[in-house]
Amino acid sequence: MAESFGPGELDRIIHLLAKLPGLGPRSARRAALHLLKRRDALMRPLADSLSIAADKVVACETCGNLDTIDPCGICRDTRRDETRICVVKEVGDLWALERAAVFRGRYHVTGGLLSALDGVGPEELNIDGLAVRAEAPEVTEVILAMDATVDGQTTAHYIVDRLAGCGVEISRLARGVPVGGELDYLDDGTLAQALKARRGV
Repeated sequence: MAESFGPGELDRIIHLLAKLPGLGPRSARRAALHLLKRRDALMRPLADSLSIAADKVVACETCGNLDTIDPCGICRDTRRDETRICVVKEVGDLWALERAAVFRGRYHVTGGLLSALDGVGPEELNIDGLAVRAEAPEVTEVILAMDATVDGQTTAHYIVDRLAGCGVEISRLARGVPVGGELDYLDDGTLAQALKARRGV
């Protein structure tokens, strides 16, 4: 039986918080206590926001982004470049690219990566929808922004094969030395990739 740390209501909050990424039982207890200490300034507004989000936030049928409208704001934005689609694993990756403000095209969220170990096959991912979008006459390039992991590379290769015959250019993010990075602190794989992806100056 799980150890109890307080009244049933508090225990339930701790249990639910502990299910969030990056929060174990100890961090969940600290978060719960902090919320209770600031219930008017933080806990009640958070509860209200979570309730509203649960009712109103939906996944965009076109790209998979999260928004309160469908299609989402990015898909509705006529100022964006409709010729390029950037493929990402999760919505968090989409948000990271938007924060960087380096891409002004459209997105497509696969919802995960292919993984034989985890039993995730193509049917669990939103790749068929990407193939349909890539066949649109205005689309000229699909950019693969997958993780630099075995599953990320497997997914990228599968997408390349799946889009064969669509008539679009397929590219992927460059990998190598990060801005401000020192060679001595980089792992061997990053150094090898940076050397392979070298270009003229």
